Amino acid sequence: MWEFLARSLEASTIFTVAALGELIGQRSGVLNVGIEGVMLFGATLGFIAAQTTGSYVIGFLVAIGIGAFLGLLHGFFSITLGGDQVVSGMGIWILGFGLTTYIGNPYTGPLGMERIPTIFGVSPFFYVAIILVAVTWFVLSKTSLGLRIRSVGENPAVAAVSGISVTKTRYLTVIVSGMLMGFAGAIYSLDYNPVWNYNFIMGWGFIALALVFFSMWNPWILLGGSLLFGSLWQLSLNPQLLLPGVFSRYIWRTVPFVITLGVLLMMSTKWFRTKWGAAKPAALGEPYSPE
Repeated sequence: MWEFLARSLEASTIFTVAALGELIGQRSGVLNVGIEGVMLFGATLGFIAAQTTGSYVIGFLVAIGIGAFLGLLHGFFSITLGGDQVVSGMGIWILGFGLTTYIGNPYTGPLGMERIPTIFGVSPFFYVAIILVAVTWFVLSKTSLGLRIRSVGENPAVAAVSGISVTKTRYLTVIVSGMLMGFAGAIYSLDYNPVWNYNFIMGWGFIALALVFFSMWNPWILLGGSLLFGSLWQLSLNPQLLLPGVFSRYIWRTVPFVITLGVLLMMSTKWFRTKWGAAKPAALGEPYSPE
């Protein structure tokens, strides 16, 4: 039972960190549906760097660096060029899906390094995720930087008139967003499941994307949702631990994705938009031109 709980917390850590990155970007008005692609790049390049150098630190730094670069790339297309943010994000996902398969293929198999020590039986990154949630909430809610980010996400034209640089603020958030997504991918490949394989993220990025909407853009609710989905994911892998003989494991594997689909469908209803629409950044997904 303890192993199930520990693994659930470790899975929720990845969802939390990746979704926090998406939440920060969305609060400034930038949507990145390519979160899975960024995680794939972070997981693959972090895995290769760690295996090649024998250093976890280098592996994580490489993953964070590639995440920052992809965030910057997404920002260039969606902020500077004013392109469709969904198209840009999907391009990153497709690129990640294909390119990481080619790059990582020679490294297929286990990492071959000593596992990262746990703290009280749980991955140290779980505690890092809690700190990141608290810091994100504090910055967005209690600081002038957070006010600028939220202003840009609500009404960039008014923010610009108030002296806020919409472009700089959005670039800052998409870079930080990419860094967290790449970091989440590295946590998966270097700590949670240190075995590289083709497309091994398996839809986690899309679950993280749904979690942002599920959380109504609140970091603490996002943490609660991540804990729920982390537990559901582990239950789908080992249903016999809690519910032996209830459905097959293949049906349980669909549960996290069915719930994700249900959340997204609920978000699209008129009832939800009427009741909770105020939580969504008003300018989300909309390019801004100062002209």
